[in-house]
Amino acid sequence: MQPMAIAEQLKAAKEFFARSTRVLSEEHAEFRPREGMFSVAELIAHTAQTVDWFFEGAFRPECFDMDFETLHREIAKVKTLAEARAWLDRAFEKAIGIAGSKSEADWAALLPPNMIMGEAPRWVIVGALADHTAHHRGALTVYSRLLGLVPPLPYMDM
Repeated sequence: MQPMAIAEQLKAAKEFFARSTRVLSEEHAEFRPREGMFSVAELIAHTAQTVDWFFEGAFRPECFDMDFETLHREIAKVKTLAEARAWLDRAFEKAIGIAGSKSEADWAALLPPNMIMGEAPRWVIVGALADHTAHHRGALTVYSRLLGLVPPLPYMDM
């Protein structure tokens, strides 16, 4: 997969997520549908963290960080939409930078043995990341509707 194509897919995923969630404001940051679920801010932070997680894991010898308890504690610290959205922006910008800094051969190289993606070419993280981001923008659309908000379409302004 070509680095520029990866960067474009990341830009699209970021834009679709931003559009889908722009109806949420700071007053909604702590909303969670039920106890034990992510709040709005935490869910956006989780999405950001996963962008970092995929891109860091794809290029480290030990692959993906499987210490989910520590990862979850980091998410739980995020209390505002401003924090969560800033993290998401940083994560996507970093990922886009990494995408462009690697060659096609880098992206075609196999991931180290791991239980998440297997020993597949590194570029498989792009589709997984797009799916993960879409999954959580969908969840946030449900959160929005539970709050009485009408989320916009993710793919275009109307």
